[in-house]
Amino acid sequence: MCGIFGYLNFLVERDRRFVLDTLIKGLSRLEYRGYDSAGLAVDGDTEDQTFIFKQVGKVAALKKLVDTQEIDFEKSYISHCGMAHTRWATHGQPSQLNSHPHRSDNHNEFTLVHNGIITNYKEIKTLLEKKGFSFETETDTECVAKLTKYLYDSQKNSDITFTDLVKMVVKELEGSFAFIFKSTHFPNEIVATRRGSPLLIGVKTAKKLKVDFVDVEFGNAPDAINIPDKDPTGFMDPTEGGRPQMNRSLSRAFMSEDGMPQPIEFFLASDASAIVEHTKRVLYLEDDDIAHIADGELHIHRLRRDDGNSPATRSIQTLEIELAEIMKGSFDHFMQKEIYEQPESVVNTMRGRVNFETHKVTLGGLRGYLSIIRRARRIVFIACGTSFHSCLATRAIFEELTEIPSQVDLASDFLDRRTPIFRDDVCVFVSQSGETADTIMAMRYCLERGAVCVGITNTVGSSISRETHCGVHINAGPEIGVASTKAYTSQYIALVMMAIQLSEDRLSTTKRREEIIDGLYRLPGHVKEVLAQDANLQKLAEETLSKEKSLLLMGRGYQNATCLEGALKIKEISYMHSEGILAGELKHGPLALIDENMPVILIMTKDSLYPKVQSALQQVTARKGQPIIICNTGDDNLIRDYKTIQVPQTADCLQGLINIIPLQLLSYYLAVLGNIDVDFPRNLAKSVTVE
Repeated sequence: MCGIFGYLNFLVERDRRFVLDTLIKGLSRLEYRGYDSAGLAVDGDTEDQTFIFKQVGKVAALKKLVDTQEIDFEKSYISHCGMAHTRWATHGQPSQLNSHPHRSDNHNEFTLVHNGIITNYKEIKTLLEKKGFSFETETDTECVAKLTKYLYDSQKNSDITFTDLVKMVVKELEGSFAFIFKSTHFPNEIVATRRGSPLLIGVKTAKKLKVDFVDVEFGNAPDAINIPDKDPTGFMDPTEGGRPQMNRSLSRAFMSEDGMPQPIEFFLASDASAIVEHTKRVLYLEDDDIAHIADGELHIHRLRRDDGNSPATRSIQTLEIELAEIMKGSFDHFMQKEIYEQPESVVNTMRGRVNFETHKVTLGGLRGYLSIIRRARRIVFIACGTSFHSCLATRAIFEELTEIPSQVDLASDFLDRRTPIFRDDVCVFVSQSGETADTIMAMRYCLERGAVCVGITNTVGSSISRETHCGVHINAGPEIGVASTKAYTSQYIALVMMAIQLSEDRLSTTKRREEIIDGLYRLPGHVKEVLAQDANLQKLAEETLSKEKSLLLMGRGYQNATCLEGALKIKEISYMHSEGILAGELKHGPLALIDENMPVILIMTKDSLYPKVQSALQQVTARKGQPIIICNTGDDNLIRDYKTIQVPQTADCLQGLINIIPLQLLSYYLAVLGNIDVDFPRNLAKSVTVE
């Protein structure tokens, strides 16, 4: 959804131009998340001044606006904090006024950026209006900015800290959020907090940090670290006011190995892709963490001590991704690049996990829970959108290999029904980002009921990867395009591998497992064969489908999910109405749509259901339909009589991995032919962090 980026330097001299360029470049790395406006806030010329610049449209429009400002771009700072935001409208239409950052008053005493939704904002707004506050926007976020000022004014004589102030604010909020707060009352300080929306902090230093973790401080806990009265180095001697010059905790002070404070830069973002070009050392905030950055130190606070599940430290991790992975390279769009990355991404998903010689699969993330999962009464797959389709595509092979009843649920519907979940259930949560709000809420619902929860995600450090009992990272690499392509195929493979490993104690399925693993070995080559038909698919899109208003996709068995996923890609990228139909249901209603003008794509690759799909073909042609058929190479009867898209044949449960590739390419070329912004489809966001 919305994208957040923040920057703070300490003892590192930077001019305002550098700060502004850093913020704008950070936003450009988050553009893929989907947005309709952008803005930023930076320090002014005095400590009680903050400049805010906001613009509707792309980040490029914001940059143009900033470049025209009559401000001193050469002004240098040894310490400076700024923040930036891309907005995906929820409350109030896209406008310059509704864009973030939002402010508490005309003097910009408190400014903040927000990703998420505050569900009790109406009650807060009503209260503040009664207190004399007036509002200039239609957003829920402005209420938080004004609430911060109201609480600060009420505590003005108590020497309240910025952290304590934000704690007071957060206690009043309901909903999901990631915030960065900035204030003229607390210059060169930033407070960040999250609940339900992702936020991470990057740390950049010239020298090596003395420690690679940060302590968590729990309010006024009785076991809080005491600062000694005297320190032999003299660095921590109390000042005249009785306050220490430096905090003793090395894990928070970020001193270098020689024990001295060092120049440091902090980067805050919704996504690691905005930080990786600056530093690979990052810290992921947990829900309800409150991070305070000032004077080169990072402190992490929590409102109260947890029940013991949350660790007492936050580790600083090293990012694995490279800058080149989030760049388009020679491709026109990220979606096109990611489609063509699939021969490598499917290998990366299997790398180190599949031994093709011994026909054995080892998923290290599941090792400790295999015996529990095998004893499960049922397996419940819970996901949204494309991730839901990957679950649907693999449900049959799970049931065949494990003989455990399996069901697939859309996360929102699962929650709406308040589905009964028991301790002997295993719940599998699939999400590319690991931050999908509906899926996370379903996960917490299942955790409360004692079920074993398994996460399948592409993002290390995400909420789902941290909060589930065990899981699998699909290792597809960063996916920037809003339309998921390589993540779908990698999720598909990860789920198939999971089914194989769960069934390895069954001798009766040995031959079937070996057949599937042999198919996985050939998969990268098969994907390359389909991608080689790029020109033919582009021609088919241009000559046959580009002028159509609607498109039906039909398949059966394993290919039902392929049809649903293909239809989703076509509708979200090209805006053409498309519908995936189970071929067995054709005569129960959808057949009424068929005539000589209705374009139909029929998936007829060879498996045990091939004769039944032939029946669907006859029903379509009897109504003068002229289907385009996805068939296996060498299926001469179909190739001779119909317009076809030919794909290699593989194991039936893996055929959907190959069949989806031409549909991804068709959706891409239909969008290009319609002059549609492929990577930023209207009204959609990459990481859906609100319900």
